[in-house]
Amino acid sequence: MKLRSSLLLGAAFAAGIAAGPVAGRLESRFGVSLFPSALAQDATRAETYRLLALFGDVFERVRAEYVEPANDREMVENAINGMLTGLDPHSSYMNAKQFTDMQVQTRGQFGGLGIEVTQESGYIRVVSPIDDTPAMRAGVKAGDLIVALDGKTVQGLTLNEAVDKMRGTPGSKISLTIKRAGVDTPVELAMQREIIKIQVVKSRLEGDIAYIRVTSFSEQTDSGLRKAFNTLKEQSGGKLKGVVLDLRNNPGGLLDQAVAVSDDFIAQGEIVSTRARHTEDSQRWNAKDGDITGGLPVVVLINGGSASASEIVAGALQDHRRAVLMGTRSFGKGSVQTVIPLPGNGAMRLTTARYYTPSGRSIQGLGIAPDIEVNSTRNDPPHFGPEREADLKGAISNTGGAPADSAAPRTDLPAVAKDIVKLPPESWPTFDAAKPETDYVLQQALTVVRAMPMGKRAAR
Repeated sequence: MKLRSSLLLGAAFAAGIAAGPVAGRLESRFGVSLFPSALAQDATRAETYRLLALFGDVFERVRAEYVEPANDREMVENAINGMLTGLDPHSSYMNAKQFTDMQVQTRGQFGGLGIEVTQESGYIRVVSPIDDTPAMRAGVKAGDLIVALDGKTVQGLTLNEAVDKMRGTPGSKISLTIKRAGVDTPVELAMQREIIKIQVVKSRLEGDIAYIRVTSFSEQTDSGLRKAFNTLKEQSGGKLKGVVLDLRNNPGGLLDQAVAVSDDFIAQGEIVSTRARHTEDSQRWNAKDGDITGGLPVVVLINGGSASASEIVAGALQDHRRAVLMGTRSFGKGSVQTVIPLPGNGAMRLTTARYYTPSGRSIQGLGIAPDIEVNSTRNDPPHFGPEREADLKGAISNTGGAPADSAAPRTDLPAVAKDIVKLPPESWPTFDAAKPETDYVLQQALTVVRAMPMGKRAAR
């Protein structure tokens, strides 16, 4: 084996020497280099190997001399994550645990108890139990403090660790020790885990208008939206006059769900396209025939917290003139991340494409401007962190599409639109999520949607 390897290396070396004079004579004769790409590739490869050797040197030096013994896996995972996060704000590495958590979020369901929780003074406080779940049936109440799980204190656990302990295989049992206001002794509640579906769609009737709020785009979003619309249609006795789709503070999620939700309202034409580094990897999604609303007027609410999948839906409905957008400019995340599993080692989330609205707009770093600008308050709330995609360090550039504000001004807005005041009056009550009448943007949207004409009926 050594002899064969030596002969191969020697032959390659000899061939390289022999090629030199021939290449030189041909280059002189024709005035061009015959091997520029090969030479460049060799130089690049050599530099890559040198940098990998540098990484190995640093890794070994840390292992040998760091003040405390370092964990090899943690060091390598940190290095991988650093490589990915250095590319842009949305690429990253997920270890096996983080990958599993992400899958739970995108599936929109898990084995658990059905409690929305937060952390307070070392304990876990119940924000609210979810309807028709083990927690609700067992008597868990909003404001309860969970002090122990299966008899073991939650103090010292992070919120994620406590949540992990409450989740588990459907059918398995768990007991919660609760401290409840007005009750002197601990409350012991036993329950059995079930499949819990994350409520990503919330809805209600606002008179004759269907109000549907989508909080994220998980695998449950499109089916949840369809169910919500049909329920409200039935509750109204078939007399709905319009739809308000609320995408405010919706950070996005799955691309296919954004396409499906857009398709619920658009009868035909392009919904979104993506353009990748390699042309053959670019894609385009088109609407299928039909509109679940039968052509009802639609107003979409957006703000600076509406990002990614939310912007796909808003951009598609705006470009097709299927909806009027109200609120404030969206976040501006116009990139697509592909999750690539790494067997036994989690997964990498890698930015692989930019997306474009049907009119060819890239909103990366710019966002989508509403057709009618309306602020929720008279004063901008304080922000602790970036307000827009463009504020993020390393955000990718906006290239390859029409300018975000290149669309022609709309001429199909109802006459009442010109009377909408951007800021709420000084006497407007403080916003309370439990009181829709305090939501200034929503109230203006209801006025606009009732003034919009009925579209072509295309129910499916």
